[in-house]
Amino acid sequence: MTFRDDFSVREITAPTSLAPEAIAFAGDVRPPAGGADSEYGTGRFVLLHDAEEPEQWSGAWRIVCFAQAPLEPEIGTDPLLADVAWSWLVDALASRGATLHSASGTATKTLSKGFGTLAAEGDGAQIELRASWTPSGDLTAHLDAWAELVCMLAGLPPGSEGIAVFGAQRNARD
Repeated sequence: MTFRDDFSVREITAPTSLAPEAIAFAGDVRPPAGGADSEYGTGRFVLLHDAEEPEQWSGAWRIVCFAQAPLEPEIGTDPLLADVAWSWLVDALASRGATLHSASGTATKTLSKGFGTLAAEGDGAQIELRASWTPSGDLTAHLDAWAELVCMLAGLPPGSEGIAVFGAQRNARD
């Protein structure tokens, strides 16, 4: 697969306790040198396979994904933020023609404020989405949808490759 130029994907060690077979990937939006997580947005995608078809999966395959990105503190207080993050996943899957069932997940928004020696960092916010579902059909469509989700959470809509981002981070915590 190929991904947009400002999204770097690499294979990582897959968890061994979730299924007999698994492969995992990490993705970072505009990653820094040295392999550290991106300050713009990062995610993980795990494809699990169990020929015994666990009852909870309703199939032999399961996808588990994670995506997170920093936000402006004002955006972090939006009461619809978690709903929007979930809808972006659903829309990304639909736009890629990724068929699935038995979806579940959480969208978590976090607000933080530094105190003491961390007071100078100011306020911060973050969105985090954790989801899993049972895929059917073309598995690459699911991986492509996850990549789109991570980029969207980081503020990069589809088709925005090559557009400059000003500042090191989108939140006030520098």
